[in-house]
Amino acid sequence: MPDLRLACKVLSAVLLVSALVAGCSGSDRGQGTDPGTPGRRRTTTSSATTTLPALERTGSTYAVPERLPRAAAGTPIAATAPRPDDGFAGATRTELLYHSVDHAGTDVAVSGTLLVPKGTPPEGGWPIVSWGHGTTGVADACTPSATPNLFYNEYAQEVRSLLAAGYAVAASDYVGLGTPGLHTYLVGDDLGPAMADIVTASRKLDPTLAPSWFAIGHSEGGEAALWATRAPQSDPRAHLAGAVAIAPGSGLQAALPAVMSGGAPADLVYATYIVAGLSQVDPTVRIDDHLGPAGKEHRDLLLESGCLLDAADALAGKVPADVLSLTPEEASALSTKMAALGNPENTKVDGPVLVLQGETDQDVPAGLTTAMVDKLKALGSDVAYRTYPGLNHDQVLGPSMCDLLAWLAAHGGRPVQACVPEATDMS
Repeated sequence: MPDLRLACKVLSAVLLVSALVAGCSGSDRGQGTDPGTPGRRRTTTSSATTTLPALERTGSTYAVPERLPRAAAGTPIAATAPRPDDGFAGATRTELLYHSVDHAGTDVAVSGTLLVPKGTPPEGGWPIVSWGHGTTGVADACTPSATPNLFYNEYAQEVRSLLAAGYAVAASDYVGLGTPGLHTYLVGDDLGPAMADIVTASRKLDPTLAPSWFAIGHSEGGEAALWATRAPQSDPRAHLAGAVAIAPGSGLQAALPAVMSGGAPADLVYATYIVAGLSQVDPTVRIDDHLGPAGKEHRDLLLESGCLLDAADALAGKVPADVLSLTPEEASALSTKMAALGNPENTKVDGPVLVLQGETDQDVPAGLTTAMVDKLKALGSDVAYRTYPGLNHDQVLGPSMCDLLAWLAAHGGRPVQACVPEATDMS
């Protein structure tokens, strides 16, 4: 468990809140980390005129009202008191719970993190990046906002770079992470609205945020960023200026057949998460019907208490049939269902998009991403595509940052003062 440092910050008159003590964390690896449970507070503030209940958490699970109050998507439900976070160069950090809409059109509570740069906002306010994280897991233990570093050090590095460039960052946990139910892994109509609605909620919490925003994500988050361009905009004043998808999930119709023909431990975990995600949106899919002997043995770790890296370690040496019980026909049928729900190339992307891809990526092979880009272009999407030789799925993050910032600047983002590519923090 990482050390916690207590810092006391007197909140501004705009927020109309008394001084509160809050935990501030460094950037340690998030996998399996529990930074503690926020203490009880009376209220925190969502704007100059509206007060919110304080957001409370037990472990990695947030307290969600049993019956949600009626409210539009993007309406904050609860929030922690804003506090400076040393792990993000003193940026003001707030965890929040907000209304979103899932694949079935149901009002759901989603959690996330808002980070606002230290200093004076530019004229018009801080532009917002809605950050989409990659695969962490499907259980509450894998909730990024409940960790100091948004779960992986490479993601903390990415977010620090965006903050330093003058962007506020709103990072959704997605449906089912930190909130009721398993995470609906790779389901686009859950991912996209969650990324869009946290922008609306964040602007209601902080009046220094601009109406202009970008969707940026990696892996599952890259898929989410593309779906976010199609999500209903819950704030008519907000403007989505563009999206950046880094090694985005795509071509899901081939996922389960490929894994069942011989997958590495991480691939077997991804495959289990696909079936688990489907089970949350399709009542005909039951995860327990498709677990093999090792899958049943490690069911709790896979679905309830562990996350991606924990599960991959536990499945080392296992063959696909040990983990999942799927005939070739079942694997194909389930993948076809997942492709219909999650492939970002199914329909045209709304607005300009930049896709970044490492050429030696084994998790999302470059060939899949190239095929996705070609299909999106054929549908009339405005897509720029850049590849990076010798870089894999995670390594591509750091070295591509300067290209990402330059693209944001060319599409209405902050001017780039100076940028030197750096290796991805894989610690």
